[in-house]
Amino acid sequence: MWTQDSALLLLLACCLWSAEAQGDKRQSIWDDPIKFKTKANDLCSMIITGNGEYTKLRVSCQSNKRSYWCEYVGKPHTCRSYNRNPRHYFVQMTWGLRKLQNACQAPRQIKPHMCRKATDDSQMVFASASFTRSPPEASSRTGARPQPRPAPTRATIRVRPRVKTTPRANPQPSAPPVESNAKRMAQQYCWRSLQGICSYFIGLFRN
Repeated sequence: MWTQDSALLLLLACCLWSAEAQGDKRQSIWDDPIKFKTKANDLCSMIITGNGEYTKLRVSCQSNKRSYWCEYVGKPHTCRSYNRNPRHYFVQMTWGLRKLQNACQAPRQIKPHMCRKATDDSQMVFASASFTRSPPEASSRTGARPQPRPAPTRATIRVRPRVKTTPRANPQPSAPPVESNAKRMAQQYCWRSLQGICSYFIGLFRN
């Protein structure tokens, strides 16, 4: 007959066995990297490690021409869907990363679709990288290189040509009309009342 102590020991053994099995399952998820390829055909792998309350994600990529890495930190366990399927959380992250030329040029905050209704604590936040990130507006989603800004053009100032103004000559006073010899002789030799008649006749004789 089972005693009470024996039953308690059996129950405790079952609980320990269950906890150990879950721990092995969790450990196997962390030890198995998630691999994917980017749009530039870079081979990348995700390695997830736990650091107390926070979870750290390291993305490492390599190709024939380059190699790089970046790290994200967050609290994905605050999302209920994550606790049910942690691996799928990071698999959903690869859906966006594989569309980029550079997997480490993703947005600084990433929240997979399965946790879209969870708080922002459940998202993964960019922490560091092996290179200097470009602004997210340029390549966070498309991976396109930022276009150089056109050099500022110099404003051209049109100068109107100066028109030389010549000083106007003062009008010369017109010379008084030259009196005819007949009129001048009439003024000298005739009375004033007869100067017009004298001038007329003197002009006839002179002509």
